[in-house]
Amino acid sequence: MKYITGSEAASQMGLTVRRVQQMCKNGEIQGAIKKGRAWMIPIDEKNDAQNVNNSSVKKQKPLPIGISDFKLAVDEYYYVDKTLLIRDFLNNRPMVTLFTRPRRFGKTLNMDMLRVFFEKTEEDNSIYFQDKLIWQCGEEYTAYQGKYPVIFMTFKDVKCSSWEETIQHISNLIAMEYQRHMELETSEKLGVYEKAQFSKIAKGNADKVDDQMSLQLLSLLLHKHYGEKAIIIIDEYDTPIQQGHTCGFYSEIIGFMRNFFSGGLKDNPHLAYGFLTGILRVAKESIFSGLNNLKINSLLDKAYSQYFGFTKEEVQEMLEYYGVSDKYGEVCEWYDGYLFGNTEIFNPWSVINYIADRCFPKAFWQSTGSNDIVGEIIASATPEITENLHKLLSGQNITAYIDTSVIYPEIQNNPHSIYSFLLDAGYLCVSAIYPQYDGNYMCDVRIPNKEIAYVYEKEVLNKTNQNSIPISL
Repeated sequence: MKYITGSEAASQMGLTVRRVQQMCKNGEIQGAIKKGRAWMIPIDEKNDAQNVNNSSVKKQKPLPIGISDFKLAVDEYYYVDKTLLIRDFLNNRPMVTLFTRPRRFGKTLNMDMLRVFFEKTEEDNSIYFQDKLIWQCGEEYTAYQGKYPVIFMTFKDVKCSSWEETIQHISNLIAMEYQRHMELETSEKLGVYEKAQFSKIAKGNADKVDDQMSLQLLSLLLHKHYGEKAIIIIDEYDTPIQQGHTCGFYSEIIGFMRNFFSGGLKDNPHLAYGFLTGILRVAKESIFSGLNNLKINSLLDKAYSQYFGFTKEEVQEMLEYYGVSDKYGEVCEWYDGYLFGNTEIFNPWSVINYIADRCFPKAFWQSTGSNDIVGEIIASATPEITENLHKLLSGQNITAYIDTSVIYPEIQNNPHSIYSFLLDAGYLCVSAIYPQYDGNYMCDVRIPNKEIAYVYEKEVLNKTNQNSIPISL
């Protein structure tokens, strides 16, 4: 009997190394044996060809609709490799990085990828990256895999209608993240008081002050336990801020977030690196006041431009994999048109759903989140802005001042901020950029594609109480 390695079998079967290891462990590959930490797979010698015994014909992987768990995505689903984001970060290593992109453009999946890559765990997480692009970059980069303790929280589902519900939801998320690090409860490197503070928050007995200081405390405890500073990852940080604006508890959530982020990200000696994602920059909120180590990457910046959303090449490869390459033109008409930095980007959520729905074009992005804020800003639009909205829908470009730090209260007070918000939120795209001396931009903006034209007409234009006009894109 001849054998091949698990990685060789994975290549033949069109699966990840991790998936083949799971199949061996579960007895799904008959005759597989383990030598040390590696699995060896028997091959079929009847036709003198290296075909894995009892393996089925290669099947198409399912599409990752709604999958934001990195391990699950690379194991079980079609995964578009964005791991070179890690390389680009390590080349520059800002202390704290903020990525702003529209909803459903892969922010949460990318943040979980960073967690899995950097996090120090008992499990060997390198197996999730050994067949990915980052592993081809060499030891200069792979040496960082599994090096740091990581704090990870996502606020994407904190969409409560009151301050009381919101702070309770956030407190529960904090407690859950503490529970993910229960090794600290018995750590010999922590004192009695430190363990008591940890236990209080992990058990859900924290008050608001405890919650505000929770990032700082947990990073301190992890640093002492592991001997390495902690990485802090906060995904969709501005979701509860938008809810606060919409539901009337804006000042409360801003006050909480200011102290929460200040403790964890500002002058924290226990912080290695920090990552945040959101739709808006929210710089003027003073949430990041004094945080002079913050590097902001908006959709207008060239850095990291190819890592959120799908590039042209990634869409072509995906269509070819599922046998629908002839649909590329239709995908371009409906879901292309975004320009992040200098990279042409497709809406990933819509492309995936389009293929899954047998290539029938729809406005898939329409139902992925609340658009209450859009209704609010349209309701106060001036006649000039209303006229410009109609120009956009007829396929024209307009030139607008884009404030990269637009905040929610300004949307009502300054009607022209509507263009900044619609651009950040994904309702508009940039055709040309003219940098200004104040750090902002004059931009030619337009509607990116047929999908957004449909959403635009239904959710934006109708709220101006104007008659609809034909879509011309």
